[in-house]
Amino acid sequence: MKKVSLLLSLLFVTIVSICQDKLSTADWQGDLKFLQQTVHKDYSFLFKKISAADFDKEVDQLYKAIPSMKDHEIVAGICRIVSSFKYGHTSLNWMQLPVKYHIVPVNLYKFSDGLYIEGTDKKYASVVGAKVVKIEGMPVEKAMAAVKPLSPAENDFYFIAYGLDFLIVPEALHAQKVIKELKTNITYTLEKDGKTFDQVFEAVDAFRLPRNYGFSATKNNWVSSRDQSNTPYYLKNLDKIYYYEYIPEQKTVYVRHSQIQDDSTEAIPAFYKKVFDFIKNNDVEKLVIDVRLNGGGNNYKNKPIITGIIETAKINKPGKLFVIIGRRTYSACQNLVNEFSNYTNAIFVGEPTGENINFYGDNRRVELPRSKTPVFLSFAWWQDKPQWENADWTAPHIAVDMSFNDYKTNNDPVLAACFKTGDKDVVLDPFRHLQDLFMQGKLEQVEKEAKEIVADPRYRYYSFENKLNETGYTLMGRNMIKEAMFVFGLNTKLYPSSANVWDSFAEVNWKSGNIDKAVEYYNKAIAMDPKGTTGDNARNKLKQIKAGGGNKTAETHQHDN
Repeated sequence: MKKVSLLLSLLFVTIVSICQDKLSTADWQGDLKFLQQTVHKDYSFLFKKISAADFDKEVDQLYKAIPSMKDHEIVAGICRIVSSFKYGHTSLNWMQLPVKYHIVPVNLYKFSDGLYIEGTDKKYASVVGAKVVKIEGMPVEKAMAAVKPLSPAENDFYFIAYGLDFLIVPEALHAQKVIKELKTNITYTLEKDGKTFDQVFEAVDAFRLPRNYGFSATKNNWVSSRDQSNTPYYLKNLDKIYYYEYIPEQKTVYVRHSQIQDDSTEAIPAFYKKVFDFIKNNDVEKLVIDVRLNGGGNNYKNKPIITGIIETAKINKPGKLFVIIGRRTYSACQNLVNEFSNYTNAIFVGEPTGENINFYGDNRRVELPRSKTPVFLSFAWWQDKPQWENADWTAPHIAVDMSFNDYKTNNDPVLAACFKTGDKDVVLDPFRHLQDLFMQGKLEQVEKEAKEIVADPRYRYYSFENKLNETGYTLMGRNMIKEAMFVFGLNTKLYPSSANVWDSFAEVNWKSGNIDKAVEYYNKAIAMDPKGTTGDNARNKLKQIKAGGGNKTAETHQHDN
């Protein structure tokens, strides 16, 4: 079965005013109940990241609020409910509705140093390249947080790849209370050339922004902040799904592959045969496959890529094969990334992927009967990795971000990192490396290297805190209390500001009979998270300790970070 590739650029336009005969309160409420019943009847397996009880609570709250809401607010409410499953393929689709909405004619992009106007209509050419500071007086980070629930974000990188367009839709901004009244004149506070100023943009009837894979195309009176006199490799030949180029000074073959589909001029098997033949017959030391722009397609087309690499022993070695990943790496391309991880010696460079490692993909269209709103609900579970290896994203082995100035000047720090990295320059599995040292009894070295790895920005997207916590509870469950004490204690040294690590350290101290220390650390967790779930858990454990009179036996309970 083909994997459906979601056109994620459509997400933002779900926040709309419905241009049709006025729907009544009963119409909207009927549609909402229909959606609720359909999910429970046919898609209850989607209750992974939100419980059925919480889903029903959100439905009930919206149901009661509908009589006092405008149409675009109701649509936003339905959008939030559908997005709460947090699977990108489970979403609304505005294109099949008679809709009217507005957009501010700018393209926003989140770089490492902030949110920028990457491109705009030439009417606003003077502000292209400006950093966005506020929207209608609201700090931009707060505005981003406000609109995020409208996006079916699998993780934070999915949102910055595909969800930022909500910031240019007045209907979305109003529904999420970024602006107080629905209007088309939106004020953005900007920074450029050392100056901070307000710019009022006039939102216009919606149109498809002229973009290629999230970046502005200079056509139709549209201007880009990027220097157009040169083009970096990852933006070359965008009329093709994939292309390759030999870079002789680096002895590197570079491939940009931006959809998991056959290009009209050459199918994937033929293209990669040509690539691998070139590698075998020429002075090539490295292969870089760039999928940072790749939003998916048909994952059954991945096979010739993986088998070709496996057959090309010259390149399938540590330090020889690099895969560039990023926020737009999604869907069928996540499957490809998983296969690179499972079967090759690829080093991942760049940003985390915008997709969960294992995820719900392909979807079915469900039409709400009164408003005819099409909702797409995922049904296919894709699992390329064991469940204990699942995570919010695939983290790069070498984390590299792009600043606005890098983009503007056509500098590509991600590709540069591939060029300069050898097989000895990176620990491909840092946590396993620490585990090996731990099993050898080299505890001082574990602590020393753990501190170095956690402080190394290249590994900043690895969830060391979570993994250490999981390991501690595994050891405690096996009654290896001394070893668990070391792991939980190490976590407090690495992440002293985390309430969760102190809560876990308290638990192992309780189980080992160190009641005074357990009480001390539970109180520390409460002080750090007085109103959160970790604080609540710590309070409950203190009650158990008090009720048990210092009983050594603690109920082992693993907490999420």
